[in-house]
Amino acid sequence: MDKEKLVARCGLWCGTCRAYLLQKKDLFEEKGYKRGCSGCWIQNKNCAFLKKKCGKLGKKYDFCFECDTMPCAPLEKLNDGYVKRYHVNLIDNLKRMQKLGLEKWIAEQEELYKCPECGGEICVHDFECFDCGLDYDPNINHGE
Repeated sequence: MDKEKLVARCGLWCGTCRAYLLQKKDLFEEKGYKRGCSGCWIQNKNCAFLKKKCGKLGKKYDFCFECDTMPCAPLEKLNDGYVKRYHVNLIDNLKRMQKLGLEKWIAEQEELYKCPECGGEICVHDFECFDCGLDYDPNINHGE
């Protein structure tokens, strides 16, 4: 799969999303969930959180960072929730994406969400490696 299709329009790396990892690793029964996700791009969907509030995303722009009004109020609201719940700043991610380009940003995200114990994949929503079960939040400074 083209890794660029796992970059959400809002600045989230979908490769770390619970719904994506559940489907990728077939962990529905084990984790107690019924549905997964292949990513917004794969499903040809616009951002579920921003699409009703933005007439440009998916039509005029592929990513929020391409818009001259970024950050808009809906993006700021979504970002506030991600900062509080998951310690992820989507607006900072978007700015970094724009600066580095998608390929380098994706490489950074893959490294950030790599389990320090087994090298597996850490879920941004559960702070857990979906390969070995390690509880770990990569967005918190671990003294490194």
